[in-house]
Amino acid sequence: AIIGTGWVLLVGNWMVVGGGPMPAIIAFLIAMVLLVPVGAVFGELTAAIPISGGIVEYVDRSFGPTLSFLTGWMLTLSNCIICPWEAIAISTLLTEHFSHMPNLAWLTSVRLYTILGADVYLWPTVIAVGLSLLVVRLNFLGSGSSARLSVSLAKVLLVGMALTMVVALATGSSSNAMPVFSQVSNTAGGDTEATSLLGGILAVLVMTPFFYAGFDTIPQQAEEASEGLNWSTFGKIIPLTLIASGGFYVVCIYSFGTILPWVDFVKSPTPALAALESIDVLLYAVILVIAALGTLGPMNAFFGASTRLILAMARKDQLPSCLGTLDEEHGVPRIACIVMTVLTLAGPLLGPNTLVAITNVSARAIVLASTILSLSCLRLRRTEPDLPRPYRVPGGRPAIIWACLSGCVITAFMFLPMSPQCPSAGEWLVMVAWVILGLAIREAHRMLTRPANAGGRTSPPPPLRPGDDRKNPGFQGPR
Repeated sequence: AIIGTGWVLLVGNWMVVGGGPMPAIIAFLIAMVLLVPVGAVFGELTAAIPISGGIVEYVDRSFGPTLSFLTGWMLTLSNCIICPWEAIAISTLLTEHFSHMPNLAWLTSVRLYTILGADVYLWPTVIAVGLSLLVVRLNFLGSGSSARLSVSLAKVLLVGMALTMVVALATGSSSNAMPVFSQVSNTAGGDTEATSLLGGILAVLVMTPFFYAGFDTIPQQAEEASEGLNWSTFGKIIPLTLIASGGFYVVCIYSFGTILPWVDFVKSPTPALAALESIDVLLYAVILVIAALGTLGPMNAFFGASTRLILAMARKDQLPSCLGTLDEEHGVPRIACIVMTVLTLAGPLLGPNTLVAITNVSARAIVLASTILSLSCLRLRRTEPDLPRPYRVPGGRPAIIWACLSGCVITAFMFLPMSPQCPSAGEWLVMVAWVILGLAIREAHRMLTRPANAGGRTSPPPPLRPGDDRKNPGFQGPR
């Protein structure tokens, strides 16, 4: 869910923005250090309160229903938009790379239409929709089926990453990473706007939350974990994913930053693929296939996470109750899955230029939600000290405070007017419109259900906690 195919398509862009491989490496390492405590916070709360869409419950118990709804609603936007975007990535790869290979020109033989300056072709769209339907189908069969898909995709992705890194390291030289910082222009990835090494590091740093996004999908389906799960180990997995991803990004940037002189490397639109093609065409084709399949990993993870967030808000009476109805056979929130299916399958039809503003909003929403979650963890340590916590943040309260400060620092980078990543007018419009839409839906739901509830809100069942009886009414998912 975290790595996906961004390492193949955007490693050159990271170097351009930062002014070299070294600023990009340093930025990803700093982001890892800042985010690992946040991952540990997710681990502590998920192990203590393992329910679907748990972040909605955590914030509700610490700061009340309004902030709980806003946090869950923004995180839902962040998660659900990844699914159509990954579907678009499949069709874009087919259009821009596969169609140039021998005997595959037919992929772009039928152009359907142009939307916002981007052409939409028939066969890439059909293939992208078909692969997306595979993800959708497995998610309707339950979290076990979707988990098996994730395991298979992870193995394929690991093979591709290892193969690529070995070739890059074997054919490159550390001298190609020099100079440490340099402004480059007239490249496919744009121009370097930073004027110093520190400026380059900061320019990449504000981009990194989007490329670490995905660790937050782990807690969303914790309720559907198997019997006898070691919740202490489960809690450790979340920060470990961030450490593993940070290590991978460092190796990735260094490998490609030394395969050629990096100033020359970044001149291609997708320099990683161009460099591999120049080394071996077969290797290039293999990595292309792996990149296309790699998009299904994030799509699969975020599909499940989005539906469970919607389920959680419906259980808390923040959204219509029908969205919280579970399928009797597979235990999945069927109506929420249908909503996500429509969004996902619409992606390839919208073209690659349609969702740019909303995609940029995704990283901001994750940062906001993670910061609020860290504050919730700190507050629950005080308000619910006796809550069973199979996994606790290493370092205790100081480490949780560090997570809160880290979230605040990254939030400042993402929102302050002087930051290069300050939201554009379009992005502010998307965020404000999404919040207004959510509040309108919640208020309409309350108005419609108020007579049936005799003027009050029905309290949800108590959440499952480690050690509780699995017949607890709060545990409504499959075993």
